[in-house]
Amino acid sequence: MPIICAMRYTWSSWLIPLALSAAGVAFGSDNPAAPASAVESATVGGVVADGTATVTAPAFSTPLPVADEVVVRKSERRLYLLHRGEVIRSYRVALGLMPQGPKERAGDFRTPEGHYQLTRRNTHSDYFLSIQVSYPNADDMRRAHTHHMDPGGSIMIHGLPNNLRHPPDYYASADWTDGCIALSNSDMVEVWLMTQDNVRLEILP
Repeated sequence: MPIICAMRYTWSSWLIPLALSAAGVAFGSDNPAAPASAVESATVGGVVADGTATVTAPAFSTPLPVADEVVVRKSERRLYLLHRGEVIRSYRVALGLMPQGPKERAGDFRTPEGHYQLTRRNTHSDYFLSIQVSYPNADDMRRAHTHHMDPGGSIMIHGLPNNLRHPPDYYASADWTDGCIALSNSDMVEVWLMTQDNVRLEILP
């Protein structure tokens, strides 16, 4: 069954600063933490469920760059944020339980491969933040139709489950989703803040 990815509680203006603080404002082991002196209060545009709201989050003396492309390399278990062809951030990700090969049908536990966009942002489900992937695309639909299969859907980039069913080490080292692309919660906050709606997403084998 496809994952429905988002959060149960409202992503309000005080929650992003709390999450950033809990993450040490570092967001992940691959990215250097900003010095405490560089953090100040500011409003950062953040599209939420209704597509109109903004959220308040810490700002840095050097503003966070905005990615114009997202690339996932499944074989590396890496997600890259790019700006004008330059990698500006890199994160470890977890994939579907059956990670080899492109997604073909609902329930195959595979993460898609191909050209997509990051579209709707959902803030009300069982996962920590999520951004929808525009799967299935035209190629996915054509392939599924040829084989008389349901291509499935509800593929997201998201954080950890709100209610963990395994020890934290499991989520940090295993592929555990139904086909989504999962990051640590702190990394997900940064991806959320550094991407805009409809940014290009390429998922490679």
